[in-house]
Amino acid sequence: MTIPDRPALPPRDRIIDAARDLFRKHGVRGIGVDAIAEAADSNKMTLYRHFGSKDDLLITCIEKAASEAEAFWVALEEAHPGDAKAQLRDWVKRAGDFVTVDHCNCELIDAAAQLVESDHPARRVIEQVRRGQLRRLTQLCRDAGIAEAELLVDALTLLIEGARVNWRSAGEGGASTRFVDAAERLIDSFATQQRVLAVG
Repeated sequence: MTIPDRPALPPRDRIIDAARDLFRKHGVRGIGVDAIAEAADSNKMTLYRHFGSKDDLLITCIEKAASEAEAFWVALEEAHPGDAKAQLRDWVKRAGDFVTVDHCNCELIDAAAQLVESDHPARRVIEQVRRGQLRRLTQLCRDAGIAEAELLVDALTLLIEGARVNWRSAGEGGASTRFVDAAERLIDSFATQQRVLAVG
């Protein structure tokens, strides 16, 4: 029995997928539209027909990555409906799984680090997406009973971004493999402080 071939992706989708892959491997500055078009089995004319510029393509790639992150939050809610504390613990475990894989680079963080111009249109999109993600995590911490939710989110953000960099430089022998334990202890310390303040 033969398995039918999957229908080929439309040119626009192929271009986006190729661009995301190449941006991850070579950086947003290290790859041009010719290479993207070739990797997408397309051409520059088709690329520019769908995207007015490389910057427009980059923004679309960032927006797609952000929309895929929605599935992460949906999975947390479905796994632990109505239980914010369990969702927060699960967030840590899933984040820990992500930072200890070879492709753990975050497309938004990587792009932001390479786009030095403060007025670059992609930077504004990245900042907007990041603010939305941080607001969501902050609300989850509040729902889990953490009074200083903003400070905890700041600490978790620094921890996870540091773990990503550490995995790249140190691999399996580095501190990033202990991200989950460190994050859980961090959350426990905030929760304990909250209980002490409540009793006091």
